[in-house]
Amino acid sequence: MNGVTIRNARCGELDALRAIEMDAVIALIDAGVPFPGEPHPLSSEQLATYCADGLLMVAVDEDDTPVGFVAAEEISGMLYIAEIDVLRRLQGKGIGRLLMQAAIDAARSRGLSAVVLTTDRFVVFNYPFYRSLGFVEPEAEHMPAGLRAILDAEVANGMGPERRAGMVLRLPGI
Repeated sequence: MNGVTIRNARCGELDALRAIEMDAVIALIDAGVPFPGEPHPLSSEQLATYCADGLLMVAVDEDDTPVGFVAAEEISGMLYIAEIDVLRRLQGKGIGRLLMQAAIDAARSRGLSAVVLTTDRFVVFNYPFYRSLGFVEPEAEHMPAGLRAILDAEVANGMGPERRAGMVLRLPGI
């Protein structure tokens, strides 16, 4: 998208990122994703940790205003995508792809072996999007243990096991 750039988040932007997340969750609700309880954004403390670790990246418009973000953390030698959101009015314009590429580049620069995430298997703009980036859903016996633990926690917190998918993008040469 013209005029959008990706940069590291500033820790003073956390409230804006939480608002972006809550705006984006409406698209999931509209797509029929059942939420266990009331949807809520990542906490400011979680976002601050991602920011301090250099793993909170934002997409900003021409005025340097955040319009999307990706939050990640290292687990077991891999980069786990904890959250990615884009304002609904700008979804479908390639901003999510730019954010994911920034996260993949961060994983490579850190020498990590893979990028992993969980997603809803049935939302047409989630699972196919990650597949288009090269992510695959491994068989249960090939699921990285850290990713399996995250999926198990999501199910324990009320997310439907038939809907949740763990996906992996192996980084060649690492």
